[in-house]
Parts: sequence; C-alpha cells; structure tokens
Amino acid sequence: MNVNPSVKSNLGVLPAKRRVLYVEDDSGSRRLVKRLLENEGYEVLEADNGFAGIEVAQRALPDLILVDINMGGMTGHEVATKLKGMRETARIPIVALTAGTISGDRERALAAGCDGYIPKPIDVDLLPQQVDHFLAGAQEKIAEHVRTEKLQEYSRELVDRLQTTVAELQRANAELRRVDKMKSDFVILASHELRTPLTLIYGYVNIMKLEVSQLQGSAQLLDLMNRLSDATSRLAELYDTIINVSLIDAHSLNLKLTPVDLFGVVSSMLGEMGPAVKRRNLRLTAGDFRGLPKIMADPEYLRRAFSNVVSNAVKYTPDGGAIDMYPELQGDAVDIVVADTGIGIDKEEHDRIFQKFVVVEDIMQHSTSKTGFMGGGLGLGLTVVRGIIEAHGGRVWVESDGRDPERLPGTKFHMLLPLPSSTSSNTRLAGSGDEGGTVV
Repeated sequence: MNVNPSVKSNLGVLPAKRRVLYVEDDSGSRRLVKRLLENEGYEVLEADNGFAGIEVAQRALPDLILVDINMGGMTGHEVATKLKGMRETARIPIVALTAGTISGDRERALAAGCDGYIPKPIDVDLLPQQVDHFLAGAQEKIAEHVRTEKLQEYSRELVDRLQTTVAELQRANAELRRVDKMKSDFVILASHELRTPLTLIYGYVNIMKLEVSQLQGSAQLLDLMNRLSDATSRLAELYDTIINVSLIDAHSLNLKLTPVDLFGVVSSMLGEMGPAVKRRNLRLTAGDFRGLPKIMADPEYLRRAFSNVVSNAVKYTPDGGAIDMYPELQGDAVDIVVADTGIGIDKEEHDRIFQKFVVVEDIMQHSTSKTGFMGGGLGLGLTVVRGIIEAHGGRVWVESDGRDPERLPGTKFHMLLPLPSSTSSNTRLAGSGDEGGTVV
C-alpha cells in the first residue's frame, strides 16, 4: 500500500494527510464525501469518470480509492480491474461506494477487484470509520465458488458491452462515411460552379488588356488591367489549392495517369518560375531529367507538386541564393530532390510542415508577395504536395539541419515516385549543377 511521507514541524514529526481518491460521476456525491473526509483530516482527490480516475490514480498514488460502480462510460468494475492489473496501483485498496443494492452487487464488485463495499446512502457518521478500516488493511472476502460465478457474469457483461460498443462504432462510422461522401460531392460541385466564373473573368480581363494596349495614352489603364489580371490569376490559384486540399481529404483526387516524361514536366514548371527567380536574383539549376524513363503519372498534378516545392524554396531562400533540382534513381523509384541555400527548417517541424494550415513563421512578419522572401501563404502548399505524391504511390520528406537565418543551412525536399517495374538501378542520374542540366 502506498503511504504518504511524514511532514516535519517545530513540535516534531507529524503524519501526513492520508490521500483518498473518489471516482464518481455525480457531483453532489463527490461534494458530500469530500466534505466529510476533509473534516476528518483526509486529503481528497476527485475524478468524474473512470478514465480520469485511472489517470489520477497513476499520477497521485493515493492511499485509498473509493469508486462508484454504476458510472456512465467506464464502470467502477472496469476501473477496479484495470487498476489492480497495473503494477504501480495494484496494492492500493479499492472500495466500491455505490447505490447498487441488487443481490450479488457486493460479490460482483469484490470479484472485479474491489477490496471492500460500502452501500449508499452514505452513513455520514460511519463513513470515516469505514475508510479507516480499509486503510488499516481490512479486505472483504467471498467464497471461491462465488468469485468464479461472479467473474463469469462479469465476463459476459464485458462481452455484451463490447458488442454494444462495436455496434455503436459501426453506426458512427457509417454516418461519418455518409458525411464524408456529402463533403466530397459538395467539393466536386463547388469546383465546377466556381471554376466557370473565374475562367470567364480571367478571359475577359485578358481581352480587355489586349483592347487597352491598342489605345493611345493608355499606360495607366493598362497597368490597372495587368494588376486585375494578376489578382484574378492569384485568386484562381488559391481556389485550386483549396479545392485540391478538399479533394485530398476526401480521397477523391482524380488522377489521369499517362506515361509522363519528367523532363517535360520540369521544363514547364521552370518556365513558370523564371520571372520570380529573376526578380529575387536567385539561381535555379535543374539536373538532367532527359535520361529518365517515363513514369505513370498525372502531368498537371505532378507539375503542381514540383511547383509548390520550388516556390517554397524560393520563399525561404534569401536574395542571391541558389536552388537545385535534380533526380536520383533509388532502386525501383526516382527521387526528385529540391535543395536550397535558405534559412532551413527545425527538426521538430519536419513532419508538421506537411499538415494543413501550418505556417512556421510569425504570420505578422509575412510579406504579401507569394514569392517574396518569407512571403505569405495559407499553409496548404506542402499539404497539396504530400497528397499528390502519395496519390501517385510515392512519399515526400524533408532534410535540414535546423533553422538559422544567419548560417543558412538550407533544406532538401525529397519526392520519391515509383518507376515502371522494369526499371531498377541505384545509379545517380544527375545532381546539382551536373552537365546537361538547365539554369534559370
């Protein structure tokens, strides 16, 4: 039995308060027992359910545990059985304090692991003496054949509760699947409804740009039209990101798999990133992707994944830095590596950055430019990358020695994609700055 240490005073050594844990889901009963026992010098801990009671018992190691049998959720029987099966709490006396008065309740409680049984309503004059009695080591006994009989009843009750719980979980799971399908259907519907007006706006804006450019003295108006076009393009990009995340969550990413030449996908992406890289005075180098076999992939989604990773590298690499993108064959897969000379990522963030809405910087410090150094964002780009790569049967991860804006340790993102089964080699194809690569 756990015994609290004594405490010292100027008059000598006084015994510490005995600690009692009361596990009861009725707040009125807890207040009554707490008041009675504290008036007798006990320290009383409380828990309003069985799971909390087990946690408090493990942490506080009380001298005695009082537990109500008929609690919702985890019953007192189950609490007693669990605590008696744990090394640190096995020797703590457990007493059932319950209103159950049906024949056999006492025996069932003792069979489940309780050391004693106190029926309700509580005798306020007798309760402190009963607690003293069990703290002194008293333990109620039942005949072995009765224990065996009650354990069999208890086992049947546990099986019945398990069956009920499984049935409830199955119903809840079916409801979740229904709601998930509704969500997926809504996302698909919304993607069609929103994409159409965005496409029209973007098309009309570019027609207006063409008309304005032919007018005399229209420089200011043309500048306004260019800004409107850029804003519309940015809105469409945000829309695509949110829709893609929703589709990934709903496991509804509809990939159109075809044999894909990685050289073409990377070249297209590099062309898009060119203006941003030049504005930031960055060096973007691509290794030679022309020697790779074709892979089965959706070229548009793959380009988006590559673009998001390179954009992330641009965002966290100071002006004048370098970004290298190159392939490495790894057995039956190809590892697409994007390495930068940026500020790096703390190790504890390596997994978290792929979660939704994670922004590792103070958002108040973000600029409004997507490609500006430490530029803002929704914290969804890398979530989309992971969803796309995993949907292709691959995986994505990051390597970095930590974040240091002064030392600039850099970061490496890896996107591993499966190759056709006939391709297998451990030879590195190309690397940062290899001959045959491309510099933007």
